[in-house]
Amino acid sequence: MKQIAFAFLAVALLSACSSNGVKLVDAKNFESTIDGKPVALYTLTSPSGITMQVTNFGGHVVSLWVPDRNGNMADVVLGHNSLKEYVDYEGERFIGCVVGRVANRIANGKFTIDSTTYQVPINNNGQSLHGGLKGLDQVVWNVDSVSSDRIQLSYVSPHGAEGYPGNLKITMTYALTADNEFKITYSATTDRPTVVNLSHHGFFNLKGECGGTINDHILTICADSITPVDSLLIPTGKLMAVAGTPFDFNQPTAIGKRINDHHLQLHYGNGYDHNWVLRRNAPGVQLAATVYEPSSGRLMEIFTDQPGIQFYGGNFFNGKGKGKCGNTFKYREAIALETQKWPDAPNQPAFPSIRLNPGEKYHQTCIYKFSTK
Repeated sequence: MKQIAFAFLAVALLSACSSNGVKLVDAKNFESTIDGKPVALYTLTSPSGITMQVTNFGGHVVSLWVPDRNGNMADVVLGHNSLKEYVDYEGERFIGCVVGRVANRIANGKFTIDSTTYQVPINNNGQSLHGGLKGLDQVVWNVDSVSSDRIQLSYVSPHGAEGYPGNLKITMTYALTADNEFKITYSATTDRPTVVNLSHHGFFNLKGECGGTINDHILTICADSITPVDSLLIPTGKLMAVAGTPFDFNQPTAIGKRINDHHLQLHYGNGYDHNWVLRRNAPGVQLAATVYEPSSGRLMEIFTDQPGIQFYGGNFFNGKGKGKCGNTFKYREAIALETQKWPDAPNQPAFPSIRLNPGEKYHQTCIYKFSTK
């Protein structure tokens, strides 16, 4: 009954938003069944007018409409117009989804827990990336509850899925708040020792999905160092101070200002594709980064309780895959800012642990807050 009632709400939103410059993706394009489970598209709206569409296939955020300084709405995330495009993706797979069980990379797809070595799928230059071949972005989540501004999803990743140990029970909530926030909360439990590092892989362009380059967006990151990588984008295990390098975003800086500098880390990442070590002085949710787009006046602030944020500048987009606006996904036209623990943590003893034991509870909060100036 909840989903039926919400379908009527979505129709009402479509009518209400059309006059406000919001063009919703057709929910009919997402009505399907995968692995015997129903898939649908849900429309949420905040008390302040932000509108978001979410599918329970992979927890993909399909659209996110926010105003500019003049009140004009734009869809600021990459996405597709149909479920088929997410299932039969071209080019970039991780468009607006939840990633895991382990976000980011695991060297050689191997890690050890209590003297047992586990092999997970290799899907990125000999490494495991974002959970493997069928990660959390490629499964149908249960819809536990849905209201006008919130949806709660859950999924049980069975023991042995993609090589990971333990039956992992995950709950994830997407909420739009009266403070113009897109708030994500995760929790998880396991019945045997395992590793967990979840993240959201939204791609943003604050001009709008077809807005062109993101190199003119102004970025700040609250961090004094990064975890430098080798040529396969696996952390070396050391920290690199950002002061005096193209990786220092402690002051607002255009993303493209130093992106062509001669620096080994920029060479390895084909630009920015690195984990910043966040400067944290207390537990709980804190400001991690901001992105400002001068022409629209849109400002996005990212808050997290995690120790790291992966900034990826769309360096590997190659014109494959089509967005909702009809254009293809092009080189450096969107950015991802993924709050998480550090890459390859199971193989890096000095990094914050991502181990989860029975009786413990994994928890994470990430907030993308929108305003204008």
